Amino acid sequence: MALKTAEQYKESLRKLRPNTYKFGNLIEDVTTSPYTKYTIEGHAQIFSAQHNPEYKDVVTTKSSLTGEEISRYLSLIKSPEDMIANSKMKRFIFQLTGTCTGGRCAGWNCINSMWATTYDMDKELGTDYHQRLKNWLLKAQKEDITVAGALTDPKGDRTKPPSQQDDLDLNLRIVEQRNDGIVVRGAKVMICGVAAANEIFILPGSGYKEEDKDWAVSFVIPKDIDGLTIVETRRPSDTREQEDGFDIPVKCGGITQAYLFFEDVFVPKERVFMCKEYKYTLGAVLNFIMPYRAAIGACVAGQGDIKIGAALLVARANGLSSRVFSEKLTKMVINNETTFAIGIAAGVLGKKHSSGVWQCNPLLSNVNKVHVGTLPYETSVLSQDIAGGIAETGCMPSSLDFYDSKYGNLVQKYLKAKAKAEARARAARLVEWTTIGAGVPGCLHGGGSPDGAKLVIRLNANLEEKVKIAKRLAGIEEDIPEPAKKR
Repeated sequence: MALKTAEQYKESLRKLRPNTYKFGNLIEDVTTSPYTKYTIEGHAQIFSAQHNPEYKDVVTTKSSLTGEEISRYLSLIKSPEDMIANSKMKRFIFQLTGTCTGGRCAGWNCINSMWATTYDMDKELGTDYHQRLKNWLLKAQKEDITVAGALTDPKGDRTKPPSQQDDLDLNLRIVEQRNDGIVVRGAKVMICGVAAANEIFILPGSGYKEEDKDWAVSFVIPKDIDGLTIVETRRPSDTREQEDGFDIPVKCGGITQAYLFFEDVFVPKERVFMCKEYKYTLGAVLNFIMPYRAAIGACVAGQGDIKIGAALLVARANGLSSRVFSEKLTKMVINNETTFAIGIAAGVLGKKHSSGVWQCNPLLSNVNKVHVGTLPYETSVLSQDIAGGIAETGCMPSSLDFYDSKYGNLVQKYLKAKAKAEARARAARLVEWTTIGAGVPGCLHGGGSPDGAKLVIRLNANLEEKVKIAKRLAGIEEDIPEPAKKR
């Protein structure tokens, strides 16, 4: 099949069995429900871009498996150039849609993570996981599907591993192993973009030991598989989800998050890529977070580009020059380019895995994650500061009030400044959307916590090598060991 159009993508979602709920109601059609349609529209713009000569090279590439043209979101990352293209695309997609399109990027990283992990498992254990993954990926590329990625488990008591929890289902686990597949039970939570996906790629949520081998599992499933219940959870825009007009910015898709409940779901053998091989769980997680945390710097840079532009539009609508905010704007640009550049560096300074996929530098990837957890929030505050109270306080009337037949003329009269009232209102709503509304991605904990990233940084910091450099330059020959840890 050729690259899907936006309408073909939407039709593929309509064909799925409805199994997504929100506010106690089944969502019969995610493409039209007020709770999910905006994220579908955001993702649909990627499919439109595939057929736009101006954008096509950004969002498509040649398959390393077949040589055919495919979505970049279904590709194997095999070189530094591929990682650079990854970052450029993610920044562009944010600029295009105005929001996160998480129903694609996490799944993409799952594919690349398990490509390396299954290669290692097959080589060392004699399994056939890698060929299974290859067969599935060939089909996914041919059908041009959208794949969400799911790692996060509910976890329960954080002081206990999965096998010691009072409720063993608090981490997704294998409850039955058959010749033709496995049965799983439990949940994955806070998963981005599921409403927009055709399939869901599952990775283990952490590194596990032998006693936790039942939780060492990876597979990919159709979103409408029997036994899976999905509950949409995203709330920041709920009060406006049923409105139209400029309260939902024209190009912005909106983010959705979901809880996935697995009630004895049967996964066919050919879709299983890890089954109790606990020694490989940590590697699978690390293989995921390196490209994810590198490229997320581009996502938030794209978001920051919108914040800068929207804040400037409000300022100009108010009659103020950008020169008034020069220092603040400079800081916003620095924030954007810091996360973007560190992500690029993490990709360029990586290395090739023996399976052929490219792995980002773990130190720089996690340094980027720490910055992504702070700098975008500073950029949001600066955007709100420049735009003023109309964008930040939530006091602006809705578009329904703006056009009301009784008093809309008064709303418009008193919203007018140097620019017309509607232009000022639209720009202010976009600032709100990207700083406190539904356009805000999970910068702090999306893709893992900053504290988790700092742990990886410490493990890869190579402090002793730095001590050796300092000793040599200082001319010190005496051994100065690290003091023993106090009990």
